[in-house]
Amino acid sequence: MRESIRRIQALMYKEFCQIVRDKSTVLIGIVLPLVLITLVASGMSLDVTDVPIAVVLEDSSPLARDAVSFLEGSAYFEPRYVTSMQEAEQLMSAQQADGIVCIPSDFSSRVARGNARLQVILNGVNTTTATTVRGYLTAGLQGWMQSYGQRTGVSGTAGSISVVGRQWFNDANSSTYLFVPGLIVIVMTLVGVFLTALVMAREWERGTLESLFVTPMRPMELLISKLVPYFLVASAGFVLCVLLAVFGYQLPFHGSCLALAICSAEYIIVSVCLGLTISSIVKKQFLACQLALFVSLLPTVMFSGFVFDLHSVPAAIRVVGHLLPATYYMEFVKTIFLAGNNWFLLARNGTILAAYALFFLALSLRLAQKRLS
Repeated sequence: MRESIRRIQALMYKEFCQIVRDKSTVLIGIVLPLVLITLVASGMSLDVTDVPIAVVLEDSSPLARDAVSFLEGSAYFEPRYVTSMQEAEQLMSAQQADGIVCIPSDFSSRVARGNARLQVILNGVNTTTATTVRGYLTAGLQGWMQSYGQRTGVSGTAGSISVVGRQWFNDANSSTYLFVPGLIVIVMTLVGVFLTALVMAREWERGTLESLFVTPMRPMELLISKLVPYFLVASAGFVLCVLLAVFGYQLPFHGSCLALAICSAEYIIVSVCLGLTISSIVKKQFLACQLALFVSLLPTVMFSGFVFDLHSVPAAIRVVGHLLPATYYMEFVKTIFLAGNNWFLLARNGTILAAYALFFLALSLRLAQKRLS
């Protein structure tokens, strides 16, 4: 029994020494859980706050302004007053407003008669946010009407404001319209990163890349030989995803096929080059898999606007989200599927993705030169 305990102690000591020498074990067992819990706890929020709302006051009376005064100083809204419905629609199309509140010109007279009406238009790309915002707006307006009735002594006014609601870009109010475009982004991220990260790491483990060192191969030639085949494979997967979304799930497509193809090619290059970068940093498949999940899946799901509205997360997490190329591709895909050709938004996001593609292409080439030199 004593000898058995001594052997167990010796083996445990050996394992602890190996853990200390293998930095990846400490990284996965201690550092990674701390990072994950910090990011998830900070970035996960089902609350809807700081929603940009365009307010159109066709009735400029003090009563009309008082009716929307609950938007001021609220943690839920960021009101932006505009002079016309056309200007409000432009803000909505440019993704600078998630909703429009329009006070009609006869609002004051209708309040006196107890049958006031106003229009609320919401961005239906995110159905959960749109439903929540409409509930907030309705509750705020009904609360004001009740307060107005108490102040003026007019009875029966509570609940007399009718909200005429419309939902843009998602008339069917279907969550499929929200999740399917986001799933395309996630699939392209995982496929692009894993295709190159794991395959290259496997070649490092098997030593097949080392046999290339004695050949006159150049780093750029190696990079192109790895990039092009996996780019074509990922592109084929993208085409199948789009076809399934449109014909299998009846996802509407209102934009340009050419614009979608160009921007998606840019994002696939970003994903594939990110995988090449990972495989140049770590040469083991297990570590490459863990690192690929950490830098691709988690940020794309949590911080790109796929599940949680970026307006509702803390400012620091919002900054992290806007550093990710997936955020811009997510906005691009949702816009081109559901809203159509908003050329300013599409051109801006496409340019940003092109810059990311050039950056990761240069980074992967740089790391490949260091590894092969």
